[in-house]
Amino acid sequence: MGALKKESLERERIWTKDFVLICLANFFVFLGFQMTLPTLPLYVEHLGGNDQLIGLVVGIFTLSALAVRPYAGHALESRGRGMVYLTGLAIFVISVGSYSLITSLILLFAMRIVQGAGWGLSTTAAGTIATDLIPASRRGEGLGYYGLSGNLALAFGPSLGLVLTEHISFPLLFSICAALGLTAFLLSSLIRYKKVERQPGKAAAVKWDFYEKNALKPSLLIFFITVTFGGIATFLPLYTHEKGVAGIQWYFIIYAAALMLSRIFSGKIYDRRGHIAVFLPGTALICAAMLLLSWLPNSLALFTAAFLYGMGFGAVQPALQAWAVGSSPKNRRGMANATFFSFFDLGIGIGAMTFGQIGHWLGYRDIYLIAAFSVLVSMGMYLWILRNEKPSRAA
Repeated sequence: MGALKKESLERERIWTKDFVLICLANFFVFLGFQMTLPTLPLYVEHLGGNDQLIGLVVGIFTLSALAVRPYAGHALESRGRGMVYLTGLAIFVISVGSYSLITSLILLFAMRIVQGAGWGLSTTAAGTIATDLIPASRRGEGLGYYGLSGNLALAFGPSLGLVLTEHISFPLLFSICAALGLTAFLLSSLIRYKKVERQPGKAAAVKWDFYEKNALKPSLLIFFITVTFGGIATFLPLYTHEKGVAGIQWYFIIYAAALMLSRIFSGKIYDRRGHIAVFLPGTALICAAMLLLSWLPNSLALFTAAFLYGMGFGAVQPALQAWAVGSSPKNRRGMANATFFSFFDLGIGIGAMTFGQIGHWLGYRDIYLIAAFSVLVSMGMYLWILRNEKPSRAA
C-alpha cells in the first residue's frame, strides 16, 4: 500500500525536473521575444515606416505562426516533441539574430515571416510538452504555473527592451534577444521528451487536418480576446507618447504582476469549478481595461488598466487552454494546442493589422473602443455556448 501511495503521489507532482526545465526554457525564449515586442514598432519608425507598416510587420509574424501550427500539431504526434521544439527554437534564434544586420523594411518583413514560423513551432510544442508533464487532475493549476514563466518574461522583457533602446543600438538589442533564445535551446536539450506512441495498423488511416474540432469553442473565444492584445502590444507605446502619459514601462510590469497573481489562484478555481467560474469575471476585467485605455487621462488610469487586464487575461487564457486540451483525445493534444494557439495568433495578427488601419485613419483612442467591443463579442459567444452545452460539461 505504501508503494502504491508513493507512486500515486509521484504521478500527481507538478514540479518535476523536466517541468522546471520547460518553464525555464519558456522564460528565456519569451524574454527575448517580449524585448522585441515594444521595440520593433520603434525600429520600424526608425527605418521610415508608418502606423500601417507597423501593423503589417507585427501582423505578418502572427499569421506566419498561424500557418505553421497545423503542421506543428501533426509533427508533435508523428515526429516527436523534442524535434519540433528544438527546430522552432533554432529558427527563432537565427531570425531574431538577423535583425541586427537588417536595415531594410522589406528584409525585416521577410525575416518576421521566418520568425513567425519558428515561434509557431516552438510555442505549440512547449505547450504540449508542459501538458504531457502535468497530472490531468491538476492541469488548470499546472498550466497556470507554466504560464507564469512567460508572465515573468513579460514583467521584465518589454520594459527592459525599451530601457535598452535608450542606451544601446538596435543591432545590439536584437543580438541580446537572440542569445536569450539560444539559452532556451540549450536548456530544452536536457528535457526527457515523451515518446511518440504509434498504434500498429493505424498510421495509414490518419487523415491530414488543420484543427482539433473539440478545441474549437475555447479557441474561438480566445481569438476575440487576443484581438485586444494586438492593439496593446503594438500601439500602446505610441499612444501614451501621443497623449503625453508617462510610465509605459511600468504598464508592462504591473500587467505581468497582475497576470502572475491571477494565475496563482485562477488555475485552482478552474480545476475545482470549471471555466464557468473564471471566464466571465476575467473577460469583464479585460473589457473594463480597454475602456479605461480609450479614455487614458493620466498615468494612474494607465496603471489601473494594466492591473485589470493582467488579472482578467491571467484567469481566462489558461482556463481556455485547459478546456481545449481537456476536451480533446490524448493522442490529439498536439493538434488541440495547435488549434488553440492558431486562434490565439490569428487574434493578435488581425488585431495588429486592423488596428494599424484604425490608428492611421481614426486615431489610437478608437483602437481600444473597438477592442472592448471584441471582448463583448467573446462574452456573448460564451453565453451562447453555455446555453447549448450540458451543464455538466461547463463545470
